[in-house]
Amino acid sequence: MSTIAVPSPIPSASDDAESLRKALQGWRADKGALTRILCRRTAAQRAAIRRAYAFLYREPLLNCFRYKLSRHCLLSLDFWKAMILWTMDPAERDANLVHESLKKHRDESYYISVLIEVSCAYTPDHLVAVRRAYLALFGCSVEEDMLVRLVSSYRYEGDEHEGVDMDVMRLEALQLAEAIRKKQQPHGEDEVVRIVTTRSKSQLRATFQRYREDHGADIAEDIDNHWSGQFGRMLKTAVWCLTSPEKHFAEVIRHSILGLGTYEDMLTRVIVSRAEIDMRQIREEYKVRYKTTVTRDVVGDTSFGYKGFLLALVGRED
Repeated sequence: MSTIAVPSPIPSASDDAESLRKALQGWRADKGALTRILCRRTAAQRAAIRRAYAFLYREPLLNCFRYKLSRHCLLSLDFWKAMILWTMDPAERDANLVHESLKKHRDESYYISVLIEVSCAYTPDHLVAVRRAYLALFGCSVEEDMLVRLVSSYRYEGDEHEGVDMDVMRLEALQLAEAIRKKQQPHGEDEVVRIVTTRSKSQLRATFQRYREDHGADIAEDIDNHWSGQFGRMLKTAVWCLTSPEKHFAEVIRHSILGLGTYEDMLTRVIVSRAEIDMRQIREEYKVRYKTTVTRDVVGDTSFGYKGFLLALVGRED
């Protein structure tokens, strides 16, 4: 569920555009005002504000943000980067996240995680929109930059029980167990990839539930126990993103703030991309698993306008 607290009554897009213009004046923009306006608007409302701003002032709102990003000190960089991502159209945002992860991050696990998130933790229609945005923005397809079957596939998105083939469920639960627990089996990895990349989410949920019933363990636990290395981590990420994304994103938030310093790109990516989808579930998962709250950890590891921006999207926690 979303954590965006839209005010009632809501100002018009033109009124919001005028308020943003005032907040952007001067050397030090009013980051609190920007956060109060944009972090309390849905994606459709933010799109209307962008159009109104461009009409009223003959320049794109995102260009104003990018100008501020280019001129401000290091203490403000994370705020402006996060605000730019939040204000973008969601498909354009995710296309930019994929491109940046492929081109700028040397850490292979980082860009693989981004690709799997975009491919598995969203609806099929959103993935199609991301692929189109990527092509329009960067002149090539995601597949040309990195050929990943997860990115190329389109999953039928039925309801929880629609289209579940019980015979396939039983067979593939067995095939997954044999492939994961008996790694010496020929073509085991290929079988796992075929199942995970071609089945609908409802079919996979049923298959993973059958796996637990028949083999006495959660499939993610078995992956941890029997498959180390990059492929095992990728598979576990895909399984969680497909069926329980809150588990994956809670873990990513925790990883981003543990240790010395904060991995701001990772923290921003999760909070910005999930605020309108399932941030409430992520908060609950985080609280159960780590015995603390996302809010408490964000307060402890971030500062200034960036902290206020993140807290506005995380939403109020008791």
